Amino acid sequence: MIREQTLRVRERLVGKLPICGELLRGTLLERTVRHTKNCPKCARGEGHQVFVLTVTYPGGRTRQISVRRERVAEVRRWLSNYQELKEAIEAICELNHDLLRPERSAAKARSKL
Repeated sequence: MIREQTLRVRERLVGKLPICGELLRGTLLERTVRHTKNCPKCARGEGHQVFVLTVTYPGGRTRQISVRRERVAEVRRWLSNYQELKEAIEAICELNHDLLRPERSAAKARSKL
């Protein structure tokens, strides 16, 4: 019975997976850039707000990609989809670990012999 419940929960999780091409791994950073010369805004100390997506690859290599202001909401949505997918995959893996264990009722029956 526990096995069937676990399988039902797993199927519900699989049905909720955000499977689509709109996935993005990384971190969106908000930075302030300040020019050293000929910029009145920077001279006042305000600077210019920019968005950068950083992605770290195996071996410690990091890539930074500038993101236009009009695409920030889209990038945030894609990052959120990635996190949701990652969390769902972890939950499914935990359920699969449970499925690999022998059923408790079968184990109890064997221990009584």
